[in-house]
Amino acid sequence: MRTVFLGTSEFAAAVLARLAASDHRPTLVLSRPDRPRGRGRRMAAPPVAERARALGIALEQPESVNEPSAGASIAQAQPEVVVVCAFGALIKEPLLSAHELLNVHPSLLPRWRGAAPIERAIMAGDERTGVSIMRLTAGLDSGPVCAGVVEPIASEDTYGSLATRLSEIGGELLVRTLDEIAQGTPSAFAEQDEIGVSYAEKIGPEDRLLDPSRPASELERVVRALHPHIGARVALADATLLGVQRARVAAERMPAGTLTGVEGRLLYGAGDNALELLEVQPSGGRPMDAAAYLRGHAR
Repeated sequence: MRTVFLGTSEFAAAVLARLAASDHRPTLVLSRPDRPRGRGRRMAAPPVAERARALGIALEQPESVNEPSAGASIAQAQPEVVVVCAFGALIKEPLLSAHELLNVHPSLLPRWRGAAPIERAIMAGDERTGVSIMRLTAGLDSGPVCAGVVEPIASEDTYGSLATRLSEIGGELLVRTLDEIAQGTPSAFAEQDEIGVSYAEKIGPEDRLLDPSRPASELERVVRALHPHIGARVALADATLLGVQRARVAAERMPAGTLTGVEGRLLYGAGDNALELLEVQPSGGRPMDAAAYLRGHAR
Protein backbone atom coordinates (compact mmCIF):
# COMPACT_ATOMS: atom_id res chain seq x y z
CA MET A 1 0.00 0.00 0.00
CA ARG A 2 1.07 3.57 -0.60
CA THR A 3 1.62 5.27 2.74
CA VAL A 4 2.80 8.56 4.21
CA PHE A 5 4.20 8.64 7.75
CA LEU A 6 3.90 11.44 10.32
CA GLY A 7 6.00 11.15 13.48
CA THR A 8 8.62 12.79 15.67
CA SER A 9 9.90 10.79 18.66
CA GLU A 10 12.28 7.85 19.18
CA PHE A 11 9.23 5.64 19.60
CA ALA A 12 7.87 6.79 16.24
CA ALA A 13 11.28 6.32 14.61
CA ALA A 14 11.28 2.65 15.61
CA VAL A 15 7.77 2.19 14.18
CA LEU A 16 8.86 3.95 10.98
CA ALA A 17 11.79 1.55 10.58
CA ARG A 18 9.46 -1.47 10.78
CA LEU A 19 7.01 0.11 8.35
CA ALA A 20 9.81 0.88 5.89
CA ALA A 21 10.87 -2.78 5.93
CA SER A 22 7.37 -3.93 4.95
CA ASP A 23 5.37 -3.86 1.74
CA HIS A 24 3.95 -0.52 2.89
CA ARG A 25 7.16 1.52 2.85
CA PRO A 26 6.27 5.23 3.05
CA THR A 27 6.97 7.42 0.05
CA LEU A 28 7.03 10.52 2.25
CA VAL A 29 7.74 11.26 5.91
CA LEU A 30 6.67 14.44 7.69
CA SER A 31 8.22 15.36 11.02
CA ARG A 32 8.53 18.42 13.24
CA PRO A 33 11.14 21.15 12.57
CA ASP A 34 14.62 20.92 14.09
CA ARG A 35 14.74 22.19 17.67
CA PRO A 36 17.42 22.96 20.29
CA ARG A 37 18.24 19.79 22.25
CA GLY A 38 20.58 18.66 25.00
CA ARG A 39 22.66 20.62 27.45
CA GLY A 40 24.25 22.73 24.74
CA ARG A 41 20.82 23.50 23.24
CA ARG A 42 22.18 22.89 19.76
CA MET A 43 19.78 22.57 16.86
CA ALA A 44 19.03 18.91 16.15
CA ALA A 45 16.62 16.99 13.97
CA PRO A 46 13.83 14.91 15.53
CA PRO A 47 14.53 11.16 15.67
CA VAL A 48 12.00 10.46 12.91
CA ALA A 49 13.69 12.97 10.59
CA GLU A 50 17.07 11.34 11.23
CA ARG A 51 15.62 7.87 10.61
CA ALA A 52 13.89 8.95 7.39
CA ARG A 53 17.16 10.32 6.03
CA ALA A 54 18.98 7.12 6.98
CA LEU A 55 16.30 5.08 5.21
CA GLY A 56 16.43 7.26 2.09
CA ILE A 57 12.78 8.32 2.34
CA ALA A 58 11.68 11.78 1.19
CA LEU A 59 11.34 14.06 4.22
CA GLU A 60 9.57 17.33 4.93
CA GLN A 61 9.58 19.28 8.21
CA PRO A 62 6.88 21.96 7.92
CA GLU A 63 6.29 24.46 10.72
CA SER A 64 2.72 23.16 10.76
CA VAL A 65 1.37 19.98 9.21
CA ASN A 66 -1.94 21.82 8.80
CA GLU A 67 -0.56 24.48 6.46
CA PRO A 68 -1.71 24.15 2.83
CA SER A 69 1.74 23.31 1.49
CA ALA A 70 2.06 20.33 3.82
CA GLY A 71 -1.38 19.09 2.80
CA ALA A 72 -0.43 19.47 -0.85
CA SER A 73 2.74 17.40 -0.35
CA ILE A 74 0.75 14.62 1.29
CA ALA A 75 -1.87 14.70 -1.45
CA GLN A 76 0.82 14.56 -4.14
CA ALA A 77 2.12 11.32 -2.62
CA GLN A 78 -1.36 9.81 -3.16
CA PRO A 79 -1.37 7.70 -0.01
CA GLU A 80 -3.96 5.05 0.60
CA VAL A 81 -3.25 5.41 4.33
CA VAL A 82 -1.52 8.15 6.31
CA VAL A 83 0.13 6.69 9.43
CA VAL A 84 0.53 8.94 12.49
CA CYS A 85 2.70 7.99 15.46
CA ALA A 86 3.80 10.29 18.29
CA PHE A 87 3.75 13.31 16.00
CA GLY A 88 3.36 15.79 18.85
CA ALA A 89 1.07 18.32 17.16
CA LEU A 90 -2.67 18.52 16.60
CA ILE A 91 -3.82 17.48 13.13
CA LYS A 92 -6.83 19.46 11.93
CA GLU A 93 -9.23 19.73 9.03
CA PRO A 94 -9.10 19.53 6.07
CA LEU A 95 -6.30 16.97 6.52
CA LEU A 96 -8.42 14.79 8.81
CA SER A 97 -11.08 14.28 6.15
CA ALA A 98 -8.78 14.19 3.14
CA HIS A 99 -7.17 10.82 3.96
CA GLU A 100 -7.54 7.64 5.98
CA LEU A 101 -5.39 8.42 9.03
CA LEU A 102 -4.32 5.58 11.33
CA ASN A 103 -2.68 6.43 14.64
CA VAL A 104 -0.29 4.10 16.52
CA HIS A 105 -0.83 4.87 20.21
CA PRO A 106 1.11 3.18 23.06
CA SER A 107 -1.70 2.46 25.49
CA LEU A 108 -4.85 0.38 25.76
CA LEU A 109 -7.33 3.04 24.73
CA PRO A 110 -9.38 4.62 26.19
CA ARG A 111 -6.90 4.49 29.09
CA TRP A 112 -4.11 7.05 28.80
CA ARG A 113 -5.13 9.19 25.89
CA GLY A 114 -2.66 12.01 25.38
CA ALA A 115 1.01 12.93 25.30
CA ALA A 116 2.71 10.67 27.89
CA PRO A 117 0.90 7.32 28.03
CA ILE A 118 3.95 5.19 28.79
CA GLU A 119 5.17 7.39 31.62
CA ARG A 120 1.72 7.74 33.17
CA ALA A 121 1.07 4.00 33.07
CA ILE A 122 4.26 3.29 35.03
CA MET A 123 3.63 6.16 37.46
CA ALA A 124 0.12 4.87 38.18
CA GLY A 125 1.38 1.38 38.94
CA ASP A 126 -0.60 -0.18 36.08
CA GLU A 127 0.05 -3.91 35.68
CA ARG A 128 -0.42 -3.80 31.93
CA THR A 129 -0.49 -1.48 28.96
CA GLY A 130 -0.23 -2.07 25.21
CA VAL A 131 -0.60 -0.55 21.77
CA SER A 132 -3.78 0.51 19.97
CA ILE A 133 -4.35 1.27 16.30
CA MET A 134 -7.08 3.87 15.92
CA ARG A 135 -8.58 6.12 13.29
CA LEU A 136 -7.48 9.68 13.90
CA THR A 137 -10.31 12.12 14.57
CA ALA A 138 -10.62 15.67 15.85
CA GLY A 139 -10.70 14.52 19.49
CA LEU A 140 -7.64 13.70 21.59
CA ASP A 141 -6.94 10.02 20.82
CA SER A 142 -10.68 9.43 20.92
CA GLY A 143 -11.22 7.83 17.51
CA PRO A 144 -12.47 4.28 16.93
CA VAL A 145 -9.98 1.44 17.51
CA CYS A 146 -9.42 -1.42 15.09
CA ALA A 147 -6.57 -3.35 16.73
CA GLY A 148 -4.77 -3.68 20.05
CA VAL A 149 -2.14 -5.78 21.81
CA VAL A 150 -1.69 -6.10 25.59
CA GLU A 151 1.79 -5.91 27.16
CA PRO A 152 2.51 -6.53 30.88
CA ILE A 153 4.43 -3.89 32.83
CA ALA A 154 7.19 -5.54 34.87
CA SER A 155 8.10 -4.27 38.34
CA GLU A 156 11.54 -3.26 37.05
CA ASP A 157 10.38 -1.64 33.81
CA THR A 158 11.61 1.85 33.03
CA TYR A 159 10.33 4.10 30.29
CA GLY A 160 13.28 2.95 28.20
CA SER A 161 12.62 -0.77 28.51
CA LEU A 162 8.85 -0.54 28.14
CA ALA A 163 8.93 1.94 25.24
CA THR A 164 11.33 -0.33 23.36
CA ARG A 165 8.96 -3.29 23.64
CA LEU A 166 5.90 -1.21 22.78
CA SER A 167 7.55 0.28 19.70
CA GLU A 168 8.31 -3.22 18.45
CA ILE A 169 4.75 -4.31 19.15
CA GLY A 170 3.40 -1.15 17.52
CA GLY A 171 5.42 -1.66 14.37
CA GLU A 172 4.27 -5.26 14.00
CA LEU A 173 0.65 -4.40 14.77
CA LEU A 174 0.69 -1.56 12.24
CA VAL A 175 2.09 -3.75 9.46
CA ARG A 176 -0.43 -6.49 10.24
CA THR A 177 -3.27 -3.95 10.12
CA LEU A 178 -2.08 -2.57 6.77
CA ASP A 179 -1.69 -6.10 5.42
CA GLU A 180 -5.32 -6.80 6.29
CA ILE A 181 -6.47 -3.59 4.61
CA ALA A 182 -4.46 -4.40 1.49
CA GLN A 183 -5.96 -7.90 1.39
CA GLY A 184 -9.48 -6.54 1.70
CA THR A 185 -10.02 -8.05 5.16
CA PRO A 186 -9.68 -5.05 7.48
CA SER A 187 -10.55 -5.35 11.14
CA ALA A 188 -13.73 -3.56 12.21
CA PHE A 189 -13.41 -0.25 14.03
CA ALA A 190 -15.06 -0.02 17.44
CA GLU A 191 -15.89 3.21 19.23
CA GLN A 192 -14.06 3.72 22.52
CA ASP A 193 -15.87 3.29 25.82
CA GLU A 194 -15.97 6.74 27.39
CA ILE A 195 -16.36 5.22 30.86
CA GLY A 196 -12.74 4.05 30.95
CA VAL A 197 -11.12 7.27 29.74
CA SER A 198 -8.01 8.64 31.42
CA TYR A 199 -5.59 11.29 30.20
CA ALA A 200 -1.81 11.16 30.08
CA GLU A 201 -0.83 14.80 30.48
CA LYS A 202 2.52 15.95 29.15
CA ILE A 203 5.32 15.58 31.70
CA GLY A 204 6.06 18.94 33.32
CA PRO A 205 8.67 20.17 35.84
CA GLU A 206 6.32 19.39 38.73
CA ASP A 207 6.11 15.75 37.64
CA ARG A 208 9.88 15.40 37.74
CA LEU A 209 10.26 16.64 41.31
CA LEU A 210 9.95 13.81 43.85
CA ASP A 211 7.44 14.84 46.51
CA PRO A 212 8.73 13.60 49.89
CA SER A 213 5.19 13.56 51.29
CA ARG A 214 4.32 10.69 48.93
CA PRO A 215 5.05 7.00 49.63
CA ALA A 216 8.48 5.73 48.59
CA SER A 217 6.89 3.12 46.29
CA GLU A 218 5.18 5.90 44.34
CA LEU A 219 8.43 7.88 44.05
CA GLU A 220 10.26 4.78 42.83
CA ARG A 221 7.72 4.43 40.03
CA VAL A 222 8.24 8.07 39.04
CA VAL A 223 12.00 7.46 38.79
CA ARG A 224 11.44 4.47 36.50
CA ALA A 225 8.81 6.27 34.43
CA LEU A 226 11.17 9.14 33.64
CA HIS A 227 14.34 7.11 32.98
CA PRO A 228 16.36 7.63 30.87
CA HIS A 229 14.80 10.33 28.71
CA ILE A 230 13.64 12.99 31.20
CA GLY A 231 14.81 12.10 34.68
CA ALA A 232 13.36 12.62 38.16
CA ARG A 233 14.85 15.08 40.67
CA VAL A 234 14.96 15.81 44.38
CA ALA A 235 15.29 19.28 45.87
CA LEU A 236 18.34 19.73 48.11
CA ALA A 237 18.61 21.97 51.15
CA ASP A 238 20.61 24.55 49.18
CA ALA A 239 17.74 24.81 46.64
CA THR A 240 19.67 22.96 43.93
CA LEU A 241 18.24 19.88 42.23
CA LEU A 242 19.75 16.41 42.21
CA GLY A 243 18.82 14.15 39.33
CA VAL A 244 17.76 10.61 40.20
CA GLN A 245 18.40 7.91 37.60
CA ARG A 246 17.76 4.75 39.64
CA ALA A 247 16.16 4.13 43.04
CA ARG A 248 14.49 1.51 45.19
CA VAL A 249 12.33 1.42 48.29
CA ALA A 250 14.38 1.03 51.48
CA ALA A 251 13.40 -0.51 54.80
CA GLU A 252 14.55 2.51 56.80
CA ARG A 253 12.32 5.39 57.85
CA MET A 254 13.47 8.99 58.21
CA PRO A 255 12.02 12.51 58.15
CA ALA A 256 10.43 13.35 54.82
CA GLY A 257 12.66 15.36 52.52
CA THR A 258 15.96 14.58 54.26
CA LEU A 259 18.86 13.24 52.19
CA THR A 260 21.30 11.19 54.26
CA GLY A 261 24.26 8.91 53.69
CA VAL A 262 23.97 5.67 55.69
CA GLU A 263 26.88 3.22 55.42
CA GLY A 264 27.61 4.15 51.82
CA ARG A 265 23.94 4.28 50.84
CA LEU A 266 22.06 7.44 49.92
CA LEU A 267 18.59 7.63 51.49
CA TYR A 268 15.83 10.14 50.84
CA GLY A 269 13.04 10.48 53.40
CA ALA A 270 9.57 9.89 51.96
CA GLY A 271 6.04 9.64 53.26
CA ASP A 272 6.60 6.16 54.70
CA ASN A 273 9.79 4.24 54.02
CA ALA A 274 12.89 5.95 52.69
CA LEU A 275 13.80 5.89 49.02
CA GLU A 276 17.33 4.64 48.35
CA LEU A 277 18.92 6.61 45.52
CA LEU A 278 21.14 4.20 43.61
CA GLU A 279 22.30 6.46 40.79
CA VAL A 280 22.17 10.25 40.81
CA GLN A 281 23.24 13.16 38.65
CA PRO A 282 24.37 16.44 40.23
CA SER A 283 23.34 19.61 38.44
CA GLY A 284 25.74 20.14 35.55
CA GLY A 285 27.47 16.80 36.21
CA ARG A 286 27.37 13.24 34.99
CA PRO A 287 25.42 10.30 36.41
CA MET A 288 27.21 8.46 39.24
CA ASP A 289 26.41 5.79 41.78
CA ALA A 290 25.50 6.73 45.33
CA ALA A 291 28.90 5.85 46.77
CA ALA A 292 30.68 8.18 44.33
CA TYR A 293 28.25 10.97 45.11
CA LEU A 294 28.73 10.54 48.84
CA ARG A 295 32.52 10.65 48.50
CA GLY A 296 32.25 14.07 46.91
CA HIS A 297 29.37 15.33 49.05
CA ALA A 298 30.05 14.25 52.63
CA ARG A 299 26.93 14.38 54.77
